[in-house]
Amino acid sequence: MLSEQSVPVVRATLPAVGAAIGEITELFYTKLFDDRPELLRDLFNRGNQANGEQQKALAGSIAAFATMLLEHPEARPDALLARISHKHASLGITPDQYKLVHQHLFAAIVEVLGDAVTPEVAAAWDEVYWLMANALIALETGHYREAGAAGGGTWRPMEIVERREETPESFSLVLRRADGAPAGPFRPGQYVSVQVELPDGARQIRQYSLSGAPDAGQWRITVKRVRGGAGPEGEVSSWLHAHARAGEVLTVSAPFGDLVLPEGDGPLLLASAGIGVTPMLSMLHHLAAAGTGRPVIVVHADRSPADHAHREELSRLVRALPDARLHLWYEEPGDDAPGAARGRADVASLDLPGDLTAYLCGPLPFMRAVRGDLLGRGVPASAVHYEVFGPDLWLAAA
Repeated sequence: MLSEQSVPVVRATLPAVGAAIGEITELFYTKLFDDRPELLRDLFNRGNQANGEQQKALAGSIAAFATMLLEHPEARPDALLARISHKHASLGITPDQYKLVHQHLFAAIVEVLGDAVTPEVAAAWDEVYWLMANALIALETGHYREAGAAGGGTWRPMEIVERREETPESFSLVLRRADGAPAGPFRPGQYVSVQVELPDGARQIRQYSLSGAPDAGQWRITVKRVRGGAGPEGEVSSWLHAHARAGEVLTVSAPFGDLVLPEGDGPLLLASAGIGVTPMLSMLHHLAAAGTGRPVIVVHADRSPADHAHREELSRLVRALPDARLHLWYEEPGDDAPGAARGRADVASLDLPGDLTAYLCGPLPFMRAVRGDLLGRGVPASAVHYEVFGPDLWLAAA
């Protein structure tokens, strides 16, 4: 909770800070990487830095947090910060790095806003920063403790047991611990980080959902190769496409992520598009193994049946559940997708129970459209959960 003296200062300056936050965060990253170039090389996603998405996500999270402090001072920030804290834990972020961020972020604020940053303004926004940072540190400490990765020691060597081509652009990798021990448990819907050394010596990190059964003793990830187009080519996905083979050893984090399937017997909607199917597969494996009787509506949208990773597995898992329905939409259905609809997913046309809990994963336009349909059908916003692959630009636009 903000102190009484800081509330009016933050309220008065939030419009100016919000208007300049994009410029501030861009300058912040420039200062940070000039000081510590190894962070861009070995920690931050260079692709997201190049296309500006990480800057937008940071700006959005700061503005959203400050707004929450003003509008809902009685609320804990954990729900807002859960996604960020899980991503940080998957990267091995440690408390001392928040001091470095503070140094360069406030240098950027002063440089952009100039004389408007009086000592009173600086003190108020310093309070905002440390409220956010300390909340994240507390959450991340809990994540590390739960994962048995004290002090950010989240990385472990994992051997590739099997590689399977799923579509022309995606493949799955089955992983086991290099020391022969069980891979370890995870919650259905979580992801791991994979770190690879690229030809220029950089150690880049990306997150991949665990797409297999949570209790199999092995982990499975599914990788879609990111082709260059409007943005840069995927560095890590391209490297894995070329080099990941059975017998190779990858550096992989413990499982993290807040899009996890809850216990209970209420109806579920699992809606995905493209490679967003991966966390839904883990959830369906868990439900099938548990012999659940809860109603499950599964929605998936893709370009075509040939582009749909794990298509047969998805259908098989839905058939294994006594009260589950599968709805497929393809932009190009072809002749080998009987029962699939043409075009984009239309959740509003489905028969949905009133007490539904929804889980979404896929491109942002897909998730925004599905969420809008659900809200229009009376599903509470609190019952709609989502996973974003990459920086959370949904939060940034909130």
